[in-house]
Amino acid sequence: MTVKDIPAVDRLLKKEFVAHQAPIIELIEAQTHDPFCVLVGTILSARTKDACTTGAVRRLFAEKAGEVFAPADLERLTVKKIEKLIFPVGFFRDKARHLKELPKVLREKFGGVLPKTVEELCELPGVGRKTANLTVAVGFDLPAICVDVHVHRICNRLGLVKTKTPFETEMALRATLPVKYWKTWNSHLVSFGQTRCAPLRPKCEGCPISRFCPPTGSI
Repeated sequence: MTVKDIPAVDRLLKKEFVAHQAPIIELIEAQTHDPFCVLVGTILSARTKDACTTGAVRRLFAEKAGEVFAPADLERLTVKKIEKLIFPVGFFRDKARHLKELPKVLREKFGGVLPKTVEELCELPGVGRKTANLTVAVGFDLPAICVDVHVHRICNRLGLVKTKTPFETEMALRATLPVKYWKTWNSHLVSFGQTRCAPLRPKCEGCPISRFCPPTGSI
């Protein structure tokens, strides 16, 4: 795959995306229209399958005092209570501690207002570049390239990038991927990675974008 193939590949990925259930973070945004909820959901989703994340998000957000789950709701909960609500997401104890710290750090560093930049979001507890980029793209509807294992794997399989880490992939995509694809590239590739282009034994037969893969298109 080359840069000139991006429009065609994206069209095919979009068709696949709409044919399947959207990833959990897109569903959270659609239901809440709130960047803070997107951030919390993204923190919970790290190294966790969507089905598990969905249950944790539902239980945690049920603790809301207002129309949507807010930092004040996390402040009211103890770490132990948060652990109980989000179990069994991956690293639930670490995530509960980060979520409990989140309102205080948000208030002290940003006056209680969730920042809109990747760099500032990365100053919050439990937030790395993947989480920050996804919050910017999905929560704030601003251009950002979120690179997780699916995006990293598939972009290398396609030969669009030749990188060893998700961070290298993000930087490479920032240099080559047209900005108009930034916000949706993650959603399309995550869905594709979950339903077809798996790490092991990908479903290559009948794959709509297989013709864009090089002969040695695995990492």
